[in-house]
Amino acid sequence: MSTPTDARVPVAKTYKLYVGGAFPRSESGRSYPVHSTKGALLAHAAQASRKDVRDAVAAAVAAGRGWAGATGYNRGQVLYRVAEMMQARHDQFADDVVAAEGVSRRRATSLVDAAIDRWVWYAGWTDKLASVLGSVNSVAGPFVNFSTPEPTGVVAVLAPQESALLGLVDVLAPVLAAGCTAVVVSSWERPLPAIGLAEVLATSDVPGGVANLLTGSAAELGPWLAAHEDVAAIDLVGAPEDAAATLEEAAAASVKRVLPRPATEPDPTAVPSLARLRTYCEIKTVWHPVGR
Repeated sequence: MSTPTDARVPVAKTYKLYVGGAFPRSESGRSYPVHSTKGALLAHAAQASRKDVRDAVAAAVAAGRGWAGATGYNRGQVLYRVAEMMQARHDQFADDVVAAEGVSRRRATSLVDAAIDRWVWYAGWTDKLASVLGSVNSVAGPFVNFSTPEPTGVVAVLAPQESALLGLVDVLAPVLAAGCTAVVVSSWERPLPAIGLAEVLATSDVPGGVANLLTGSAAELGPWLAAHEDVAAIDLVGAPEDAAATLEEAAAASVKRVLPRPATEPDPTAVPSLARLRTYCEIKTVWHPVGR
């Protein structure tokens, strides 16, 4: 005899966007199904629109001054808190990575561990950037001349399409560590680890608007981000191959810094470097007279 439990239909969750520290639905009202690598329905994700891009950039701009003005030490504490919160939800992230990427549980566990360690690695650099990237310059005359790094502004990130968690952390963490704010478009087919990360950001100490996460199509949202006048830099690592050149042209029209789309996705398990941190820093040089 069947029971009500036997006949129960599972209710798939519909996730929202993460914009300005809140979880709004897409302005378009659209969503799309998310499946595991084995074809099982996992959930529905909001499909962001042009208006959602504009809202996310506005939130990032509003949060930019406060985040850039925080001390490097304070930003490091905040990023370390993200690592702590991810560690507390380790099993959930491992489940999401298994479902999204089709890897073994052991492999998923190592990827989550690496993502947590990556946050810690970048957190350790926040109060050292000025010493490493800055300098005191030798000049003739009664002046002192020194250069210091400053955040470049709002950074748009088209996240890797394959590495749904570690690859995402690898491109988002340096943006925040450099003092910039971010608008991220997650992997289209594998958004659940990114949604889990958004929930971690919301419950950690990251101020609202510093990191904004949109689920949806990089092909649809990329052009609006590339052409947006308030976006100062764009990372095209997850851009569609046939759209990369067009996105670079759109970004050039508004004088953005562009990280070009690589031929293949970078290996997220490789040792991190300061390359992205340097990209998101402007070097400001100050002259000051020396009195006698």
